[in-house]
Amino acid sequence: MSTFKFSSEGHELVLDKFCARQFNNEEYTGSQIWYPEDGFEMQVNQYFKAGGSKLVDGYAPFCKHVFVPNFCNMDCGYTEITPENKHLIESCYEARTEKELPVLVQYIDRNKFEAPKATHLDIILYSREQIIKENEAMGNEIPDTSAPWGIISVKGQLCDYELPMQPITIMRNCLGKEHGGSGVPLDFDKYAESVAFWKKYVALK
Repeated sequence: MSTFKFSSEGHELVLDKFCARQFNNEEYTGSQIWYPEDGFEMQVNQYFKAGGSKLVDGYAPFCKHVFVPNFCNMDCGYTEITPENKHLIESCYEARTEKELPVLVQYIDRNKFEAPKATHLDIILYSREQIIKENEAMGNEIPDTSAPWGIISVKGQLCDYELPMQPITIMRNCLGKEHGGSGVPLDFDKYAESVAFWKKYVALK
């Protein structure tokens, strides 16, 4: 990941370039956000500072979540698998950046299925220290910010708590930082929880 700086001074949560690809970008194949980047960052920080949104522990000490209402009209990023939509499920090998190893993903094309609007946004944060480590390992530019947390991904969902990561995401996180992972060992129970959830649901992209 690499970080660029357009954020307002004093923000504790700043938008990272890895996440910025989700914004106003028709070519992005994941969950898109049609909203000004600086306005998004400001709104998230306002929720956070007002005390309406707290830091929630993620899959590792350097990862946190903040859950806020869907103020940007983002679509939900997943749907339940049903007999009516099962035939729409596709798969492909995908890498999030040119330097990552491609992995097999499963999804339904949003052009073939109307996604529901999300009720909440899961704002996924990495610590400044972790973002620096991953940038160094990938040979990317070091972040130009002193903010303690970087927004590295946003998920539109129908609840205000963390959903299980996809199994392939858990496996990718086990890779070394130079391959796009975070070097966190696989947790068998978390992996089993992930499989149980994603047997019933599929991503929309």
